[in-house]
Amino acid sequence: MRLVSHLIAVNREIRLRRQLADIERVVLALPARAHADLQQLVKREMELAAACDFPHLYGTPADERYSTYGLGPDIGLTKARSDNHLIATRGVALWIAAVYHETLNAKRAGMEDLHRQILRLIRQIKELSAPRRDAVSDWMDPRAIA
Repeated sequence: MRLVSHLIAVNREIRLRRQLADIERVVLALPARAHADLQQLVKREMELAAACDFPHLYGTPADERYSTYGLGPDIGLTKARSDNHLIATRGVALWIAAVYHETLNAKRAGMEDLHRQILRLIRQIKELSAPRRDAVSDWMDPRAIA
């Protein structure tokens, strides 16, 4: 039984890593104006997931609540692959929230690494959504003199 549970955990880790690669591609392909919306959606989805009784099952339909792993990442990935960037941002936010909580207190080294990659992706989204300053406004800024 131990071998079976190990194989299930390894399979889940591989699946989430593949999905992470797809999610990263979607994030980079989103229009620049969508990154700020994505940051807000990720924050909101994380808060909603944290408020649930079982945050790692966030996004899972009620009839599937007793499964080993939630369906939130799969549902989020399906939405993230949409051509509509509004649906894609909602899917990315759902995926990040579900996987973040699934990997939060993981005991396996691979899942801990995946959690760090999720944190890196969240930071990257934050950096992408930061307002850009151009060189012209920088040299004209009176605060730049000090």
